[in-house]
Amino acid sequence: MTKHTHTLRAAAWMLGFALIGVAGASHAASQDEQEHACRGDAFHFCASDIPNKEKITVCMKQHYDELSPPCKAMFKKPPKGSKS
Repeated sequence: MTKHTHTLRAAAWMLGFALIGVAGASHAASQDEQEHACRGDAFHFCASDIPNKEKITVCMKQHYDELSPPCKAMFKKPPKGSKS
């Protein structure tokens, strides 16, 4: 396994772990479902925040309206006027 592959796998694992904490709308969703639903969005919108779990959470909430429908389903829509 190359160093680049190892780094990507570690980032993906960390991302999956972080998404567990932000899946407010679907407590029944498995970690795999959450990671699959939001991986692309997290790398697209929040790549610079990986692997910081708290920063990923804030970033994903800030981009809620831009998330893919499957990823949106993992979150409760933030209240209007909320920054996080």
